[in-house]
Amino acid sequence: MSVPEVTDTGAIDVVGHGMFRAFRIYNYRIWFFGSLASSLGAWMQATAMSWAVLTELTDGDAGAMGFAVAFQALPSLLLIPLVGMVVDRFDRRTLLYLTSGLLGLLALALGTLLVLGVLTLPMMFVFNAAWGVITAFDQPLRQSLFGDIVPRGMLVNAVTLGSVQFNVARLSGPALAGVLIAVIGSGWLFILNTASYLILIVALAVMRKSEFIPRVRDAASASMRSAVRYVRHRSDILLLLGMVLISSAFVTQFTIYAAAMAVSFNEPSWAFGLVTSCYAVGSLTGAFFLARLRVVRMRRIVFFALLVAIATAISASMPSFWGYAAVAVGCGYSIVTLMGTANAYMQAHTDPAVRGRVLVMYTAFFTGGAPFGAPVIGLVANDWGARGAVGLVAGTALVASLVGLIWYLSTGRIHRSKGRRFRLDLDATRPITLPVVGE
Repeated sequence: MSVPEVTDTGAIDVVGHGMFRAFRIYNYRIWFFGSLASSLGAWMQATAMSWAVLTELTDGDAGAMGFAVAFQALPSLLLIPLVGMVVDRFDRRTLLYLTSGLLGLLALALGTLLVLGVLTLPMMFVFNAAWGVITAFDQPLRQSLFGDIVPRGMLVNAVTLGSVQFNVARLSGPALAGVLIAVIGSGWLFILNTASYLILIVALAVMRKSEFIPRVRDAASASMRSAVRYVRHRSDILLLLGMVLISSAFVTQFTIYAAAMAVSFNEPSWAFGLVTSCYAVGSLTGAFFLARLRVVRMRRIVFFALLVAIATAISASMPSFWGYAAVAVGCGYSIVTLMGTANAYMQAHTDPAVRGRVLVMYTAFFTGGAPFGAPVIGLVANDWGARGAVGLVAGTALVASLVGLIWYLSTGRIHRSKGRRFRLDLDATRPITLPVVGE
């Protein structure tokens, strides 16, 4: 089967109007708030992990924090074939029960070892690798679940509202974590994260199975090979995967370079939480902007990549901690609009029969850049200082925007204006051919 032809603007019709139209769906409302609790716990844990590595397990070694992130992200790349086979073949809600339970147990074990004071850096790396194996399955399952609980016409709104809840958690979690680390220590935040997974499991349990949208399956029996063939014939998706890989390797690793900047200003743990929350304020603003969109456009993705480069470059030049924190709002806005628009475009313009497997590739590219970019950012921060690391991030964002510009040029979508000599026109009507699944 195939979906209708689209243009490079990414335009697609939606059902209904209003920023919160996906909340009309009971299962979506339940999933939204359960996922919000889980995201809040995850951001608290991520903040506690970064601070523990920097201040408890090492003496401010940003490189070690980069490797910790790398160990957690690498499994998403290595397990693509297995995850792709699973996500479109088995019941996603059942699998989410399993992954949520395992992640809760890992958080409990890691927090206990931190509280007891017996955790070492190599042990943290092992836990991060185990965490990465489970999240390699968990994240694509969460993304694919949107298509199981909302109709296609509400998918863009559901995905962008998911960005809202994610960024609400990103706003609240690090700020709360910064306070709690000072009061009860970082280990207890891992234990608190266990409770957030219990809330998610309860949310899964109360969702109405009868209201799930029937799954569309292709003739290739959930073969990852058929999904790869599908993507190979989609130049727009290939472009997005390239931009997402570049961005995920460097741009989205703000927990590393934000922590390094906080340490470089000689600020305490609450400052790291404040900076991360400033990113989240901008991210939340961007997420609400995305939730109002009725269409997703490719040219917006390219523009937002350029906006990331500009905002991040400005942040690297800030002379004071408070100046950096203020500019971090703009950085957060540009990052979430870039990644959120790319995610919404991917979900809205992928054949439902292969959407889960394509999202496995998207998630792998989204997290798979971290094993390479995170250590580099940490090492650059050690050798060139935190400002050098942030400058590197700005440069890679510029590269991502140039990749998008090259796609427009190579496909003939940008050409000289016929009416004005020194003007370029963007062809927003040229169609993108959508291949038939299983061919």
